[in-house]
Amino acid sequence: SGLTAGPEDSGIFEETKRAQWDNKVQYLLSCIGFVIGFGNMWRFPYLCQVYGGGAFLIPYLIALVFEGIPIFYLEIAIGQTLRKGSIGAWNQISPYLGGLGVASLTLAFLVSLYYTMILAWVFWFFINSFQQPLPWSFCPQNPLAEECNKTTTTNYYWYRHTLNISTDITESGPLLWWMVTCLAASWTIVYLCTIRGIESVGKVRENKISCSHLDSDVLQRRPVPLKAGVRSRPIAIRGVTEPP
Repeated sequence: SGLTAGPEDSGIFEETKRAQWDNKVQYLLSCIGFVIGFGNMWRFPYLCQVYGGGAFLIPYLIALVFEGIPIFYLEIAIGQTLRKGSIGAWNQISPYLGGLGVASLTLAFLVSLYYTMILAWVFWFFINSFQQPLPWSFCPQNPLAEECNKTTTTNYYWYRHTLNISTDITESGPLLWWMVTCLAASWTIVYLCTIRGIESVGKVRENKISCSHLDSDVLQRRPVPLKAGVRSRPIAIRGVTEPP
C-alpha cells in the first residue's frame, strides 16, 4: 500500500527521526527561555525610560504585533515542520537561502561567546561574595587607594580586580588566571546542558525560567529597604559604564 515504506525509503525515515520535547509545556518554556534574556530584564527598562518612557511602548507594541510575533511564529513553524537545523532548514526551502542558515549559526555562536563571558563574571562575583566583608565594599590600603577614593568601591573592584584593565586600549595585558578558570567553568556548564540535545536542554529550560523570575523578583525587592534603595534601582538596571 501507499502507507508502507519500502527499503528505498528507510533512509529518509531514519534521517527525519529526531529527539522531541517531553511535553508541550517544556517546549513552551523553552521558547520563552530563548526569547527572554539578560537584555530583557537588565537593559530594556532603562532603555525604555531613556527613549520616552511610556511613549516608547507605542512603537514597540506596533513593531511587536506586526513584525516580532509573525516572524517568531514563522520561525517556530519552520522548525516544527522541517525538523532540521538552521542551515538544513533554509537549504530545504531554497538552496539560494542557505547563507541565511550560516549567518544564523554564526550569530548564535557570537552571542554564546558574549553570554558565556557574562556567566564567567557571575561565577567570579559569586565565589567572592562568600567573603566578609565583601571585597568590593571597601578601598584597599595600597598606592591605588587614592584612585579608589575618586570613584566608588564597586567600580574600583570591577576594573582593577576583576578585569585588571590596562592603561591603554592597544595593550591587551596578561591573562587573568581567575577569569580563565571561571570562563572554563562556564563553558563546561554549557556543554553539560546541551550534551544530550533537546532531552537535556528542555529540562534545563524548565528550571531556568522559574529561577529567572525568582532572581528578577529578588533584584526588584531587595534594594527597597536598603539605604538609598530607591536611587539604587535605576543604577542597578543601568549598570556600571564608566571606569575609575
